[in-house]
Amino acid sequence: MENRERTIQELNTLSYKILRASKTVHTEMGPGLLESIYQRCLIKELTTLGVKVECDVGLDLCYKGESLNR
Repeated sequence: MENRERTIQELNTLSYKILRASKTVHTEMGPGLLESIYQRCLIKELTTLGVKVECDVGLDLCYKGESLNR
């Protein structure tokens, strides 16, 4: 049970950091910009908060049992 509680606490902490970073970016940059701009700013905020960030990571995509990977 102790392991699960630690995992839940870690997820709660990570969620808080993500929300905090997102709000900071939105407050600083405002609405209406390209997604790529928000992405770069969010990466900077999350890194500043000590969150490891990986961008544009490949993902296997399967739809109705069929692979849609290129």
